This record gives sequence, C-alpha cells and structure tokens, in this order.
Amino acid sequence: MNFRTGSRDEPEINLIPFIDVLLVVLIFLVLSTTYSKFTELQVQLPVADAEQARTRPTEVLVSVSAEGRYAINGSVLEAGNVPALAQAMAEAAKGDENTMVVINADAAASHQAVVSVMDAARRTGLGQITFATQSSGPTAAARATPTPAKP
Repeated sequence: MNFRTGSRDEPEINLIPFIDVLLVVLIFLVLSTTYSKFTELQVQLPVADAEQARTRPTEVLVSVSAEGRYAINGSVLEAGNVPALAQAMAEAAKGDENTMVVINADAAASHQAVVSVMDAARRTGLGQITFATQSSGPTAAARATPTPAKP
C-alpha cells in the first residue's frame, strides 16, 4: 500500500544558517579593524618664494560707434580710414608691441568698422586684440574677453 499521493519533494539546502554565520564573521571583522585618524596628522607645507605679480600690459582702447566713428583712448578721430587708425594706434602704443588693443564696439556698429580696427592693429604690429562685452544681467558690468589675433 502506498499512502503517498502526489509528487515527491526535492531536498533543498537551507541558506539561513549560512547567512547568519557570514553576518557574525562580518561583525567580527568590522569590530576588530583599527581606524586611522587623518585629522590628527600634522602637515608642514613647503615654502616657495612667489614671483612679483605680473603687470598688466598697456592697453589701447578703441571705441566704435554705431555710426562708424572711432575714438582711441577717449579722443575722437576725424578721419575714419585704416591708415589714420593705424597711425593713431601706433602713437597710443608708443612702440610697445605687447600693447593690447581693446575694441569697444557698439552692438549696432557695422562689421566693416570692427574689421577696419583689426586691420589697423595688424598694420601697426599689435597682435593682441580683445573685444569688450557687456553682460546681459541686471548689473551689466563690462568685461574683456581675450581673443587671439591672426597676423
């Protein structure tokens, strides 16, 4: 007589005691570990003699109005051609080739007027050209953004 009806169950491995043993070993390792205290390290930083702060190069401020008129360092030029601009820029630079040209162009100024200033700077030998922009925020402070000029 066979009193069992149904399928026979497969034997299973019980993992719960294995997990309990691993947790006890993990707790033992955590408690027996020594920790270093990095906040108690005394560090002496090296000492270096710093160079004197670099001086800013001389600047030639070229303003371009919406009508295409030019002003160099605040003085308005009567002639608006490239040779007159180059001569005025050379006088303002005083022969220093490290002089930086800062172009303050009106937003409505023509592209040709700005290119004329860049051409005059190239003729003068001034290779460092910077365009001054104004931020669109509430403070609207002017800042210069350096851009390299190609000879």
